[in-house]
Amino acid sequence: MTLELISLETLQTLVTEYGYWSVFIGIGLENMGIPLPGEALTLLGGFFAGSGELQYRWVLCGAIAGSFIGNNIGYLAGKWGGLPLLQKVAHFFKISDEKLAETKQKFLENAPKAVFIGRFITFFRIFAAPFAGIVGMAWPIFLLCNLAGAIAWGTVTVTLPYFLGRIMPLADVLRFMAKFGLLVFALVAAWIIVPLWLEYHPRNQPEK
Repeated sequence: MTLELISLETLQTLVTEYGYWSVFIGIGLENMGIPLPGEALTLLGGFFAGSGELQYRWVLCGAIAGSFIGNNIGYLAGKWGGLPLLQKVAHFFKISDEKLAETKQKFLENAPKAVFIGRFITFFRIFAAPFAGIVGMAWPIFLLCNLAGAIAWGTVTVTLPYFLGRIMPLADVLRFMAKFGLLVFALVAAWIIVPLWLEYHPRNQPEK
């Protein structure tokens, strides 16, 4: 969810009034699969830690714990009740059962990368964990990827605004983080698309 839907002033008020809990709950709900601005609250938490209004270590703990716990709940929700919903959505959009099964298998093959890297991309962050549960990703592997991803994402998302906030106003920090997010998305897209292109593109063209 972007700042156009919930104003920056509202998010600042939430962080000011509820502090670490706003970061923990916000990113936790987003990682469960609920489209809320959890990342924006985390960025603000890091910024306010840099200005001395919050403590860095507790913002970081709230971001990592909320991300980890939220993803686990999202995984369990997908595992226990997500498949029937996914099938209904697929049938609504005229997606055959064979195509759906192929998509699930493709995701399962790449689930560890999706769970880890998905945190850095808004759309994937919301749906990666529930879909991992739907396709039946092994629980121990999910836990490991989930924890590693939560630590990596939380560290980056809290630490960058923490230091940038000491030299930039909030608006500039948010613009920088938005560009950083686009860069990550481009790198991930290239990482996924290039191997697929190499897989499906004929490597040896027949001689004419």
